[in-house]
Amino acid sequence: MTDSNDPHTPRVPHRRFFLRHAGRLSGVAVATVAGVMAARPARAAVASAAVDGSGIAGAKRLALVHTHTGEQISLVYAEGAQYEPEALRSLDRFLRDHYSGSVGRIDPRLYDLLHRLQTSLEARGPFEIISGYRDERTNAHLRQTRGGGVARKSLHMEGRALDVRLQGVALADLRDAALGLRAGGVGFYPRSGFVHVDTGRVRSW
Repeated sequence: MTDSNDPHTPRVPHRRFFLRHAGRLSGVAVATVAGVMAARPARAAVASAAVDGSGIAGAKRLALVHTHTGEQISLVYAEGAQYEPEALRSLDRFLRDHYSGSVGRIDPRLYDLLHRLQTSLEARGPFEIISGYRDERTNAHLRQTRGGGVARKSLHMEGRALDVRLQGVALADLRDAALGLRAGGVGFYPRSGFVHVDTGRVRSW
């Protein structure tokens, strides 16, 4: 829920974890979603090969469950290096500010990050979303009510951060996998039951 500094420093990932997952390529999904192929030029169309790291052409699917709204979504967000604009719009709506209903633009690199995490952990369950986009008013309200645990300039407001769990995966293992990707910020909140990931600079707390 926050990308502010946390006094608890996460433990260093076990060497066995990196040996087990090093060099593993992203899986190739074959399912499609109705309406996703109706691509429009309004969104950036090229997926970041540097973030995805797979080098494999194919459908990239994500399944998400929102813990606050109860909504679920499962779709192909990219075909190889090509993002699907209609899928990105659906995900923007799904990851809206659940307090205000405001819909923001989510950085597609977050989806590449989630896809890589799920593949490296060989997990089949969906990601549980605790927090996605957050508008300025909601962020200010949370700063006032959460004891200062919310950053003033949170990357959630820019659509560049998610707070997540992954069904079937221990929270510490999810944290370790995210740290291993070195694709942005990683925050570990075991008492609240989630891992924060973002596409900002590489850091951890």
